[in-house]
Amino acid sequence: MDINYELYKVFYYVASSLSFSEASKKLYISQSAVSQSVKTLEKKLGQSLFIRSTKKVQLTPAGSLLLKHIEPAMNLIARGESQLLDSGTLGLGQLHIGASDTICRYFLVPYLEEFHKKFPNVPIKVTNASSVQCVELLDQRKVDIIVTNYPNAHLNHDHIQKTIANFHDVFVANPEHFDLQDKEISFEELKQYPIMMLNRQSTTSEFLHNLFIHHQLELVPEIELNSNDLLIDLARIGLGIAFIPDYCLEHNSDRLYTLKTKEKLPTRQMVASVNSSFPVSASTEEFLKLLPEV
Repeated sequence: MDINYELYKVFYYVASSLSFSEASKKLYISQSAVSQSVKTLEKKLGQSLFIRSTKKVQLTPAGSLLLKHIEPAMNLIARGESQLLDSGTLGLGQLHIGASDTICRYFLVPYLEEFHKKFPNVPIKVTNASSVQCVELLDQRKVDIIVTNYPNAHLNHDHIQKTIANFHDVFVANPEHFDLQDKEISFEELKQYPIMMLNRQSTTSEFLHNLFIHHQLELVPEIELNSNDLLIDLARIGLGIAFIPDYCLEHNSDRLYTLKTKEKLPTRQMVASVNSSFPVSASTEEFLKLLPEV
């Protein structure tokens, strides 16, 4: 089907803002031109893409489906333009990484520093998101590479993965509030205590819930947050027993101890992933070289 790219571009700006007026401002064309372009695209596709009313604009199911495919394409074009414009040392363009704040703080900083020293003219951008959300960013081409905990049910055969670290999860508590240092405790017994963990948008939460299900137990956390550092702080003041990756404890073990559990906690991995459906930038390849492989 021969459809002008500009029509898809107009559609993208209207769909992403759900506003004809906002799209006209970003595209520097009149609102009537925006409306006419959308009508032309709808006619060519033979389907309505928007539900228009006096108060708001909504996507139709067909519009939502089209946006799902157009958004990665638009981001891919934007990234290509950006790499050409930002081209610096060795022809590298911007490096855009997606990772959780925990992984950034406790793992990525030295590698970001090494990359910056090696390629000082290459802009580095980091987007913080959960390991689940990072996969969405990668699929939408909003980032070049993601570093996430694994297993991650949202990664699939399109994602090329490099295992860069192994780690274990641990339960930690303040001995003044939970005197369990000399006891080997079962998951069943742990249910009696206030468990604090990351929220359901994290692979860590998925991992622990699945582990309890495997042992035919239901996990009902007392506190769910989106920050491991905050979980550590709350565990330190005795609000509960926190479930965190062990690499967070290296500089945070003050007033905390690790519980011994009867059930073995499996090893997990940290992986760096790119999407094989899109070209891998030179800056991404160089950053991948700096990361260890285990």
